[in-house]
Amino acid sequence: MTVLSVNVNKIAVLRNSRGGGEPDVVRAAQACLAAGAHGITVHPRPDARHIRADDVLALAALTRAQGVEFNLEGNPFAPPRPGYPGFLALCEQTRPAQATLVPDGDAQLTSDHGFDFQRDAATLQPHVQALKALGCRVSLFADAHTDNGLAGIAQAAAVGADRVELYTGPYAEAQAAGDGAAMTARFAQAARRAQAAGLGVNAGHDLSQDNLGAFLRAVPGVLEVSIGHALIGEALYDGLASTVQRYLQILDDTR
Repeated sequence: MTVLSVNVNKIAVLRNSRGGGEPDVVRAAQACLAAGAHGITVHPRPDARHIRADDVLALAALTRAQGVEFNLEGNPFAPPRPGYPGFLALCEQTRPAQATLVPDGDAQLTSDHGFDFQRDAATLQPHVQALKALGCRVSLFADAHTDNGLAGIAQAAAVGADRVELYTGPYAEAQAAGDGAAMTARFAQAARRAQAAGLGVNAGHDLSQDNLGAFLRAVPGVLEVSIGHALIGEALYDGLASTVQRYLQILDDTR
């Protein structure tokens, strides 16, 4: 069964735009979990543009108390700075169930590509080992839409990762354009290559109620989807609990 981890970064964006503590990130996460979400995801950036280190600590405590997965995303190569102790340090403090490594630079508005495993394997390996020593399941952000990404995806296993998270932005873009068949086939191929190498498969980025069902029907064995931007946007119209429950129904329909 595919599980749903809700990314609550956008709640923090709204809070930070005004200052203060509202809307409350922890309360939003509680609402998602009460509606049936299986876990919570956050991706703190070094510039604290949305989720901050104190949010990470609070959400780790919430998910631990409720016995659900906490998925912490970040760039392991980003150096510490005031207000951001570094990704490994945050994992040491919170011991997330899953650590998802993403190669995003400070200037990126959002994550928009996976690792080049042929180039990055040697530098990734010690970070993966350090996270696994903390008891984290390690997932690596991976491309399926490029030939290089597709060719190198199995190398994530050699690095020591447990899973890959397929970057689904190109899939969502192709679906929205009404020309998703070829791109969907690439993602199915990427999932099979990862699984043949012993890797679990997660997926995330721009997945929505409009495209999630088709993705899960075509791409085999997806263990987890991490969804934030679309879900929070849809919740502005329909409510957070109702929106989470609609995503869960999509997951049930595609089991």
